[in-house]
Amino acid sequence: MNNSNPFKSLEILLVEDSKSDAVLTLETLSESTVINKLHWVRDGAAAIDFLYKRGHYTDAPRPDLIVLDLNLPKKNGRDVLTIIKGDDDLKTIPVIVLTTSANEEDVREIYGLQANSYLVKPVDLEQFIGVVKSIENFWFAAVTLPPKVE
Repeated sequence: MNNSNPFKSLEILLVEDSKSDAVLTLETLSESTVINKLHWVRDGAAAIDFLYKRGHYTDAPRPDLIVLDLNLPKKNGRDVLTIIKGDDDLKTIPVIVLTTSANEEDVREIYGLQANSYLVKPVDLEQFIGVVKSIENFWFAAVTLPPKVE
């Protein structure tokens, strides 16, 4: 199945503590030609609650794609990634790490934790938008995502 189908709706979970980065990411993704349902949580603990449908998130959908920052309050992105990829029900959800760190050790560690991609947030606004659009171009148009499991 091709993700460019205009009738397919993608559930995207953004885990980002920076309001400005989150708003920019959400605005850029909402302009996509693919119909997206975007969900934003501000910390790692909320991400886990969302994925396990706990607390305020009992009606949360299963995301088709997760965009995850590493430096998060309450539970960092490494811990969130470890939980996702260690869970048989969640591990097939692609996780894109979008972070400020370009450190080679971080990149190696995150791929070792089975992230599906690692993107560095540029400081420049236009470059940041370009990185988010690259998520759309690759993950929404070129890649076949795993089928929905409910």
